[in-house]
Amino acid sequence: MAVVETKIEEGVGVVTINRPEALNAINSDVMEGLLQAVAAFDADDAIGCIVLTGAGDKAFVAGADIKEMASKSYMEMYLDDRQSGWEVFANTRKPMVAAVNGFALGGGCEIAMMCDFIIASDKAKFGQPEIKLGVIPGWGGTQRLAKAVGKAKAMDLILTGRMMDAAEAERAGLVARIVQHENLMDEAMAAAKAIAGFGRPSVMLAKEAVNRAFETTLAEGIHFERRAFYSLFATDDQKEGMAAFAEKRAPEFKNR
Repeated sequence: MAVVETKIEEGVGVVTINRPEALNAINSDVMEGLLQAVAAFDADDAIGCIVLTGAGDKAFVAGADIKEMASKSYMEMYLDDRQSGWEVFANTRKPMVAAVNGFALGGGCEIAMMCDFIIASDKAKFGQPEIKLGVIPGWGGTQRLAKAVGKAKAMDLILTGRMMDAAEAERAGLVARIVQHENLMDEAMAAAKAIAGFGRPSVMLAKEAVNRAFETTLAEGIHFERRAFYSLFATDDQKEGMAAFAEKRAPEFKNR
């Protein structure tokens, strides 16, 4: 049984972490499979959006496989530097939606935050409990959580190691929306299919522009947005989209 499963549905690449017996904890095999699956979908012209979820009803990802790393030395961790692989994952050009179906703890919360937005089951729980293991988040948790929910909430969660439920996560700005548990994948797929149905150039530039807001000044961000906006007038999709609007019909984007 594969620890990472993939399928394609109407332009959406679905990646499922499949270790439900271990609450989908990330070990070396899962990490390698996950990075390869997402990279393949990102490079596939037929894919317009990626959905990431976990198998079973209990967990999205309950964290990293602690047994695998418990005995590692500083130099082993430093030379192996597996953490750097997540930067490639986080920098996919196509949008990624995290469908969080249960526990998203430690590395699981960090992976969800690497996606572009999170749709959460009403049973989802989020947290960065690494402090209870004598370490801190190592896959970007201290940085992304602070940007997502602010300093006070990030300090609370990281220093106490407590979990927050989906409702608190939505209020804090970590989660885009909450849906009933049994409707999670339907809602996530509906959002992903909508994204995949738009023109690729505008979708990828929209993602890039929003991310730029967190990486630069307002003035530079506005300048980037304006250049991106103008550049889309060189695409066939812009001509088709605006013509379809004027003609009161559905557009047929060609992704060029």
